[in-house]
Amino acid sequence: MHLIGLDIGTTSCKAIVFDADGRMRGQACREYGMVCDAPVKAEQDAEAVWSLTREALGEAVTQSGAKDVAALSVSAQGDAIIPVDADFRALHPAILGMDYRSEPHARRCEERLDGFTVFRRTGMRPHPMNSFCKVLLLRELSPKTFDSAARIVTYADFILGKLGGEAMIDHTMASRTMAFDSHAMAWDGLVHQAFGVNPAIWSRPVPSGTVAGKIRPALAEDLGLTQDLLLVTGGHDQTCAAIGAGAIRESLGVISTGTAEVLSTALPRPVLSKLMYDSYYPCYLHARPGMHFTFSLNHIGGILLKWWRDNLAAVETADAAARGTEAYALIDERMPDGLAPVLFLPHLNGSGTPLCDLQSKGAIVGLTMETTRHDIAKAILEGLCFELRTNVQMLTSCGIAINELVAVGGGAKSGRWLQLKADILNRPLRVLSCREAACLGAALLAGTAAGAWSTLEEAVAQTVKYEREFVPAPGRAADYAERFSVYQQLHPALQTLNPRL
Repeated sequence: MHLIGLDIGTTSCKAIVFDADGRMRGQACREYGMVCDAPVKAEQDAEAVWSLTREALGEAVTQSGAKDVAALSVSAQGDAIIPVDADFRALHPAILGMDYRSEPHARRCEERLDGFTVFRRTGMRPHPMNSFCKVLLLRELSPKTFDSAARIVTYADFILGKLGGEAMIDHTMASRTMAFDSHAMAWDGLVHQAFGVNPAIWSRPVPSGTVAGKIRPALAEDLGLTQDLLLVTGGHDQTCAAIGAGAIRESLGVISTGTAEVLSTALPRPVLSKLMYDSYYPCYLHARPGMHFTFSLNHIGGILLKWWRDNLAAVETADAAARGTEAYALIDERMPDGLAPVLFLPHLNGSGTPLCDLQSKGAIVGLTMETTRHDIAKAILEGLCFELRTNVQMLTSCGIAINELVAVGGGAKSGRWLQLKADILNRPLRVLSCREAACLGAALLAGTAAGAWSTLEEAVAQTVKYEREFVPAPGRAADYAERFSVYQQLHPALQTLNPRL
């Protein structure tokens, strides 16, 4: 038996065919763009995303040579909305999570309903990123489209619908909308009533791992798939990556490092305290039934290394081109041993959780005539790790312990960065054998629904493997604990200065 995991990201989609042992047998990726032609606007051609997803799916199936693909599921970017007709044709570009034109609508939700009340009901505090705020934005931008839409979908139910599935939205995506009561497991009446929105605009909420139908016969023939292929509800990309990393139990944290950096963990029960709310941590449903999920977010993650490369590393860029490698690969090779002689506050786009101070700015502290660009590179990595430590400590204060870690994403390629994370967080950190955790997690949901495994726990035990573990070096961990106490003073010291710049 073979299975397919689709990952629909913000800038690219990926299709991977797995065998029953979790090994990749075929994969393909397609990139697509966004429309950002006005301040804080971020839209996307959803039909183009579907077309490219279909291309990637066909290429992955052909490459695998598999004739017995039993099921498919989807890992999807969160928060984007797409108004569609009854046949899942997009009536308006997708409004992406990063589109902050919905900021006034989030503020209205905060004022009309009380933000903490909304958080206690839905697990999401009012924020421009949330899907419900974007629904209010769409109604204002294009009333005719809003009124004519058969429903408003996320990318998860959009792609399944295009493939032939019923209009179903999995609980992870539904509970990220700020419009879903995760206690009653139904659309929240109070939130919808307060703004005159009919809950029927959404797809039917169901648990992750629910069979939503079978693939359209014509599409199956075109892609080389059997017409009996099951379409299975998946989940938000972070929850799918957690499954693919084995995070279906408490106290295991998943560090996902791409453009941004996310630290996520499974919860045995909802945590809806005022401290969670004040720290901007969501509390929504996990793709593993019966569990909840939360994460910290730093919008500036791996993209900070791109900033270093483009502005400070012309030599490394040239050397990497001559070697046929990437400039990032030379960071490990050339940065100094030991603690960096400078501190770097990585708030180049404001701070992430738990502060979410949009006025904060980046800083390099401790520069001398002896400071090199390699010192700064090391300080950048340390600063990102200190941000993770800040969130580990705050999550602990919220009653959420994280005792061990798994790394996924592009940042998992750098051995020295991984060792820094282990040292600074003072926790063991493992690296997955299969780096494509989100696709694997979606495939495991599909396979469990198709009967490849009796439970998701069995699926994870059979397929999720680790290739290496980084353990904290006692001396360095102690040194970094002391350095972290200094780092914690940076943001308060600059907080009154930054607004004046």
